[in-house]
Amino acid sequence: MEHFSAPKRGDAMSRRNLLKRTGWAMAATVLQPWQVLAASAPSISPVMVKLSTYMSAARGQALPDEVVEKLKHHVLDTFAAMISGAELPPGRLALQFAQTYGGEKVSTIVCSTILCDPIQAAFVNGMLAQSDETDDSHAPSLSHPGSAVVPAALAVGERFGIDGPQFMRAVTLGYDIGTRVSMTLGGQEYMNETHRDTHAIASGFGAAAAAGSAANLTPQQMRWLLDYTAQQSSGIASWQRDIDHVEKSFVFGGMTARDGVTGALLVQAGWTGVDDVLSGSDNFLLASLPKADPAGLIDKLGERYEVTRTNIKRWTVGSPIQAPLDALQNLLNRHPFEPDQVQKIVVRVATDEASVVDNRDIPDICLQHMMAVMLIDKTASFKAAHDKARMQDPEVLRQRSKIQLVPDEALEKLLPKRVAIVEVTLNDGTVLTERVEAVRGTVDNPMTREEVVTKARDLMEPVIGATASAKLIDKVLNLEKTKDVRELRPLLQKT
Repeated sequence: MEHFSAPKRGDAMSRRNLLKRTGWAMAATVLQPWQVLAASAPSISPVMVKLSTYMSAARGQALPDEVVEKLKHHVLDTFAAMISGAELPPGRLALQFAQTYGGEKVSTIVCSTILCDPIQAAFVNGMLAQSDETDDSHAPSLSHPGSAVVPAALAVGERFGIDGPQFMRAVTLGYDIGTRVSMTLGGQEYMNETHRDTHAIASGFGAAAAAGSAANLTPQQMRWLLDYTAQQSSGIASWQRDIDHVEKSFVFGGMTARDGVTGALLVQAGWTGVDDVLSGSDNFLLASLPKADPAGLIDKLGERYEVTRTNIKRWTVGSPIQAPLDALQNLLNRHPFEPDQVQKIVVRVATDEASVVDNRDIPDICLQHMMAVMLIDKTASFKAAHDKARMQDPEVLRQRSKIQLVPDEALEKLLPKRVAIVEVTLNDGTVLTERVEAVRGTVDNPMTREEVVTKARDLMEPVIGATASAKLIDKVLNLEKTKDVRELRPLLQKT
């Protein structure tokens, strides 16, 4: 229920107040719903009114067919990331945590027989989804939406028994809201200038929106949810120094999914807060970036769906390595050559990207290592990308010594578009060059449904088997027929 701002003492029934309220009531007959709310709650900014009203209504709004198809790809891709992540160090740690600290048996922990409270389930599944470099990414906001949004929608969806269409709308809303917060702040530039992490900010708000939609929150409750999300918004870019990927998994997926679900369930249980954390004194934007224009939070909301601008990784490695691997494979396909025929390989990527993947200790975010693997294997499999022992293999090290990474200022100016130039010089003097403008799996060069399914099978079958993988794939691709999202449980769990 919306509230009028409190009148001054002794003035509650003044003629001016009465006329003002009468005028608002008359306006309600001609204004749009969000405009009526803005008029009846003058302390709430128009941006907040439109944003919170849209967030509340999204659960009942039909999505365009192309958005539904794209959304299914990302849900499947995220489930595959969770399942494959269950056998990686961050995922194993998260599952051990869930076994130690149980809770109310409400929501599914993927790749286990454990049921937990929704907050813990979202946390663990978020960790699983970001246990490696498998999950999706949204370049304009510099974030990985799926690893937090999907676990949050699933955990709260199970709590309230929502159906497949509402689950899809909740996930879509999460992508829309979280990414817009980061983009409003400036994305990559904001992270560079403030050292705050855009991945955590976008994922936190995205998870909260998805959870709030699954919990059927009203516009007023959505405003309070945004308030609690702003209070929990955290994360600094120091995760880039994490050599085991555990902290990164926490920042991108676990922490943010947990916080979003926590806020949604608190508000659903009756907690109240500040009506508009986006305006007024000490608001979120003032605390984060005073020059930010709040209009960015509602820019083309309901017209431009951010899930359609989110990339699915063809290769299960860090995003800055995607284009170089594409380029090297293109060259190998067009002009086959063997490792011993190569004298050197020069890889040019944006300066900021180079700093993330230059000679890292983790295989799937080390550009030189993964290029050496591609040179030897002619592909870059999930297994190879997670074989840390192979980083000491003499043959890999020999090929790796030929690879030179060059930070390129000209390519830096093209960000968030990830462009790479790979130049291979053979022993006979032949020079082969490939420039990749659009990585496979990105908006400009999307993967087909069949390619997404093939990737999902590759990730899931070694963990849950071919039969279970096929059933889960079919279920996700027909989510609109799901009566209760808890029907996914037996397909996601592992005995």
